[in-house]
Amino acid sequence: MTFRNALMARLGITIPIIQAPMVGASGTALAIAASDAGALGSLAAGALPPDGILRDAAKIRAETARPFAINLLMARPANPDVQSVTAAMARLKSWRDRLGLPEQAVPNRWSEDFAAQLQAVIAARPAMASFTFDCLTRDEVAALKAAGIFVCGTATSVAEARAWVDAGADAICAQGAEGGGHRGTFLGEGRADALGTFALVPAIRAATTLPLIAAGGIMDGAGIAAALMLGADAVQLGTAFLLTPEATTPQPWRDALTHAGDNDTRLTRVFSGRYARGLENEFMRKMTPAEKDVPAYPVQNALTREIRAAAAKAGNAGLMSLWAGQGVPFIRAMPAGELISTLWAEACEASAALHARMAAP
Repeated sequence: MTFRNALMARLGITIPIIQAPMVGASGTALAIAASDAGALGSLAAGALPPDGILRDAAKIRAETARPFAINLLMARPANPDVQSVTAAMARLKSWRDRLGLPEQAVPNRWSEDFAAQLQAVIAARPAMASFTFDCLTRDEVAALKAAGIFVCGTATSVAEARAWVDAGADAICAQGAEGGGHRGTFLGEGRADALGTFALVPAIRAATTLPLIAAGGIMDGAGIAAALMLGADAVQLGTAFLLTPEATTPQPWRDALTHAGDNDTRLTRVFSGRYARGLENEFMRKMTPAEKDVPAYPVQNALTREIRAAAAKAGNAGLMSLWAGQGVPFIRAMPAGELISTLWAEACEASAALHARMAAP
């Protein structure tokens, strides 16, 4: 089936699939493989320093002639009070002790400098830059566009989509509550009123004419076809790629994904101070009573970083952030290029089957 639209033409892709950026699981190899397959590969640059962004973008460009995207997590400067940081460190002490980590020191910084990261993305000039956790200013969007970069903002509600429209974005990524990893919410809490993908997409479609990317819980061709039917111009998949050999998913995380059931994910903010969906484990369960007390992202995220890294090294999935979407039982272990081809073939088959059913007497 031939499928084309203005978004695909602008981005230079032949398959309307975007590989979601996933910090800790998607590096240059996955972005290259996805782009080579005709989709749009994404570099997760949220945790990278500016020189790291430039280095990885250069590596991708050296190994594929295809377009790619870069994503940033918009962590504005944090200035937490000493009392909340001290309390958060006290809550984490027993977990550090279990892993043999030394007494925790207050980090020198809570996150990378977003302004410097943004300048690096502008210098790298990817086909698309996407942003999560907040909304750019009109001047920031204008600077990206001046460099020839297509700007996509993440929205979890119609109000957030409208904020991105007002900022001058070129496209909206509608992130449904089913999706794995961090929620992109920046207007509201991001949990109680969380909309699912197939409610959010038509709602945003009715509110804006900008190109729309559907994300959250999509794991197969039928889901892709459904999203396109609802008005999306493309889809973004993350969890579906976590078991590809090109992903950098640590082995304990891979093992947990392989054995995940159909109701094993939960939204939590205990790992990072921002709601994110992942497989329920010991850390999530035992920290839940203090969930509302943990400092907001990026502070809690920085304070748990050593715990998560040490747990991965020790093979202890119970203390790791095992991000995954609600569609995780349908995950497949195959090369990224093969997965993309399979997904699009399934989408075409699903569309043809629906057409046949609707045409039947």
